Amino acid sequence: MNEYLDLLRRNPNFRNLWLGSVISQFGDWFNVIASAELITRLTDSGVALSYLFLARFLPLFIFSPVAGVLADKFNRKHIMVLSDVLRGATVLGFLLIRDPGDIWYFYLLTILQFSLSALFTPARGAVLANIVEPGELVTANALDSLTWSTMLALGAFLGGVVAAFFGAEAAFLADSMSFFLSAVFIGRIILPLQTSPSAEHASAVAVSRFAFLDGFRYLLQQPFILGIALAKAGGSLVWGAINVLEISYANDLFPFIGAERVGVSDPGTATLGLIYVVSGLGTGVGPLVMRHWLGDSPRRLMLGVTLGFVFLTTGTAWLSVVSSLGMLLLATLTRTLGTGTLWVFSAALLQTIVPDRFRGRVFSFEFASLTLTQSISTITAGYLLDVKGLPIQGVMAVMASIGVVVTAVWASFHLANRRNLREEPTPIRVVNK
Repeated sequence: MNEYLDLLRRNPNFRNLWLGSVISQFGDWFNVIASAELITRLTDSGVALSYLFLARFLPLFIFSPVAGVLADKFNRKHIMVLSDVLRGATVLGFLLIRDPGDIWYFYLLTILQFSLSALFTPARGAVLANIVEPGELVTANALDSLTWSTMLALGAFLGGVVAAFFGAEAAFLADSMSFFLSAVFIGRIILPLQTSPSAEHASAVAVSRFAFLDGFRYLLQQPFILGIALAKAGGSLVWGAINVLEISYANDLFPFIGAERVGVSDPGTATLGLIYVVSGLGTGVGPLVMRHWLGDSPRRLMLGVTLGFVFLTTGTAWLSVVSSLGMLLLATLTRTLGTGTLWVFSAALLQTIVPDRFRGRVFSFEFASLTLTQSISTITAGYLLDVKGLPIQGVMAVMASIGVVVTAVWASFHLANRRNLREEPTPIRVVNK
C-alpha cells in the first residue's frame, strides 16, 4: 500500500486527477439514489425507471466516438474541466423538477449530463498515461479501481441517507457541488507541453467531419490493440446481467435474516448492501494483489487480463449454485476479483501501447463497446427472467456459459498474440505510426 500512497505524494498531477475522481464519483452515487427516489415520488411507473437508465446509457454510446476525437485533438485537461463545470450546472437543473409534468425535463437533463460524461471519460482514460510514468500505470489504475469500489459502497450508502433525511434535492445539490470541486482539482493539473496539440493541427483536424473514422481505421490495422480494447466489452457481456440479478438474489433468495437487529428494516436491502461491500473489496483489492504477484510488464498484464476472465467466469458459475448467504458473498468476491483485474490490467495495457495521438479514440471505442454489451447483457437477463420464466440461478448459469465462451475466445487471442508483448519489467510504449 505504501507504493500507492507514494504515488499520490510525489506526483501532484495524478493526485489532483485522483482527488477529482474521488469527489465526483462520490457525488455520482448521490445522483443515482436521488434520481430513483425522485421518479418514485413523482410516478409509480416501472417504465419511468427504465427510461431513466435508457437516458443514462444512450448518450454514452452515441457520443463516445466524437468525444474520442476531441480527446485526441484538444487539451484533455480543458475538456475534463469544461465537462465537470457543465455537469455541475446541469445537475442544478434537477432542483426545478417539482411535479409529474416535469418528468420530460428530468430525462432531458439526464441525457445532457451523460452526454457530458461521455466527453469526460475518454479524456480521463487517455490523460492518465500523460501524467504518470509507464511503470506506474498499473499502480495508478489499481488505485482508481480501489477508489471506485470505495465510492460504490460509501457513496451509495450516504446518498441514501441524505435522500432519506433531507430529500432528493439535497443529494442533487451535493452532486452538483462535487462536479465544481472536481473541476478545481483537475484544473491544477499541468500537462507536458508535447501532449497538447498545436492550434494549427487541432483546427485542421477539427474541421474534418469524419475524424473519428481515423481511430476505427487504426484499430482495424492493429488487430492486437483492437482485441485488448474489446476485453472489457467481453467481460460486460457477463457482469451486465449480474448487476440486475444481484437485486433478485438479495430480495428473493438470500435476504439477511435478523436485519432489524442491526437497524435495517428491509432484509433484502441488507443483503444488497453486503453484496456491494464485498464487490468493492473484490474490485478494489483484487487488482492490487494481482499486480503485486504478476508485476508490470506487458506480457504479465496480458496474463492478468486472462486470469481476470477466469475468475469472473468461475465466480459467476459459483453464483449459479450457491445455497447460502455466505456462499453468495464468497462467490461475489471471486467474481469481482476477476472483473477488477480485467478492468485495471486491460486499461494499463492500452495506456502502455497505444500512441498518444490515438489514445482518446481508442478509449472512446472501448467505452462505447462495453456500454453496448453491458446493456445487451442486462436486457438478456430481463428477457430470460420475465419472458422465458427461467429461475434466477438458471439465468446466472446462462451468464456463466457465456463467460466460458468469452474466456475461451480471449485465451485463444492471448495465445495467438503472446509474442507481441515483451518481458521488460517496465512497460515499453510502441513507436507512433
